[in-house]
Amino acid sequence: MKQIIQDLFNEAGITVNGQQPWDITVRNDQFYKRLLTNTDLAIGETYMDNWWDTSNLDQFFYRIFTADLERKALTHPKFWRSALRQTFFEALRRFFNFQTKEKARAVAERHYDIGNDLYTHMLDKRMVYTCAYWENAANLDEAQEKKLKLTCEKLGLKPGMQVLDIGCGWGSFLKYAAEHYGVSAVGVTISKAQVDLANKNCAGLPIEIRLQDYRDLLNSTVKYDRIVSLGMFEHVGHKNYVTYMKTMAHCLKDDGLFLLHTIGANRFSTVTSRWINTYIFPHGQLPSIAAIAASLEGIFVMEDWHNIGVHYDKTLMAWHQNFNANWIQIKKSNPNLDDRFRRMWNYYLLSSAANFRARQLQLWQIVLSKNGLKEGFERPVI
Repeated sequence: MKQIIQDLFNEAGITVNGQQPWDITVRNDQFYKRLLTNTDLAIGETYMDNWWDTSNLDQFFYRIFTADLERKALTHPKFWRSALRQTFFEALRRFFNFQTKEKARAVAERHYDIGNDLYTHMLDKRMVYTCAYWENAANLDEAQEKKLKLTCEKLGLKPGMQVLDIGCGWGSFLKYAAEHYGVSAVGVTISKAQVDLANKNCAGLPIEIRLQDYRDLLNSTVKYDRIVSLGMFEHVGHKNYVTYMKTMAHCLKDDGLFLLHTIGANRFSTVTSRWINTYIFPHGQLPSIAAIAASLEGIFVMEDWHNIGVHYDKTLMAWHQNFNANWIQIKKSNPNLDDRFRRMWNYYLLSSAANFRARQLQLWQIVLSKNGLKEGFERPVI
């Protein structure tokens, strides 16, 4: 078993107990057996349990992803148990809806409701939990402001417009849009912790924050000039893509614009990483270009499709730096967050950064209209 794993790592230039920053040190020999029998889940769990370590986790995963080791492992005859588990898991997700209203609450409770202090110390000053835009930006605060401005400019916001934000987080976009563009807005999220802090952040502005599932908006009679959704579509699931798009169209005025900001995968799959699904984003699924395009047919006209995925690597590395620099304060606010949680969170941030660096993941901003803009769409330069 040990030799099989070592030979596989060698294909990515990784040496077990080697001297390079991306090499790994194995502290428990049971690591090899776990990896053979439950690969995707085991590599993360054994890291959390300190069975192995590396001085540069992001570089380790960058080599894993660029060498396509997961695919190679799952086609190796010795990894048949892992391959069987993966096939079964994907089949379940293909036939059953794991993003119902009831199941959707799991991601709010497991991720977004674990404590606002964690995100306050990890994110920028506006608490934007999506990819920043680093063009001519010196730091995370500037990069997130540039992303907010870019989004507002793409939407063509003007004073007096009514804006709907689906998955509004802590209200960062709505606050920026109200302060800089004079709009009024409604934001919806299924996270109670986000609603509490968003209301404080947006106090005194013409902004309403609701604890509400996006599907409930199909019952609304209010039409909005603009709709935006930043980093929420990853929680919708392929069974609900068409419902999601129909809901957005229902809420949008005939001459309005909808901007969808989402992480995307190069290939369609019914699941993301099993480790991510178990520990970070329950029931998450990354869309592909084809899956999004199919869900738009007959509902929206695509005006612009912008890939800013190269900016996510730097964003995640900045979050990682903030998280570790402020770990003592984060732990003080929530003593239940132990060292295993810290290793879990670092694994999440750094493996994600490596995935974007390897261009296995993308970040798309898609501008949509209901009937097509007669004059066309010109992407703003920020």
